[in-house]
Amino acid sequence: MAVALLVVGVFAAGAGLGQLTGVRAPSWFDRPGEPPPRDFPVLAASRPTRVTIPAIRVEAPIRQVGLAADGSIDVPPPSEHDVTGWYEDGPTPGEFGSAVIVGHVDSRTGPSVFAGLPELRDGDTIEVSREDRTTAVFRVLSVELFDKAHLPADRVYADFTRPHLRLITCGGRWAGGSTGYRDNVVVFATLVGTANR
Repeated sequence: MAVALLVVGVFAAGAGLGQLTGVRAPSWFDRPGEPPPRDFPVLAASRPTRVTIPAIRVEAPIRQVGLAADGSIDVPPPSEHDVTGWYEDGPTPGEFGSAVIVGHVDSRTGPSVFAGLPELRDGDTIEVSREDRTTAVFRVLSVELFDKAHLPADRVYADFTRPHLRLITCGGRWAGGSTGYRDNVVVFATLVGTANR
């Protein structure tokens, strides 16, 4: 049986922060037995270290996050609101599947690292620096807003057709309490190339 996962943030109420998503879904991170034929880049596993998004002037470190005590995907603590978190039990950015990077939308003192995600447009680039000294370059396909109770887990996590990247933060109306924002902003992007640094 697949392990239930929930992408959440555990933040203080009233801080402009809240539960990252309210959906429990099967683990979509199991690797397929054989990768399909391809005519696009695929990278070997290498941990991500930094994410750069020129269109919204983001350049932020990436830390590894695992599962929180409640079985959810953890996030950087509220004090690290300008740091992003890569889910370490999923694909690394550039491998087959959907690598997931989460980040805060705001904090008690103002906007946080992923506040500008809704401004991204089809064709914008996202660069992820990796420990192997390569940079995975992704192209934004879409930016979508989902009610936390109806996050399409199959689209967000289960696409193993090629290397993808998902950036996730909170959005929509502020509900307060343990919910925080009512929605999730999800950026869908796909690997288009690499750069050496």
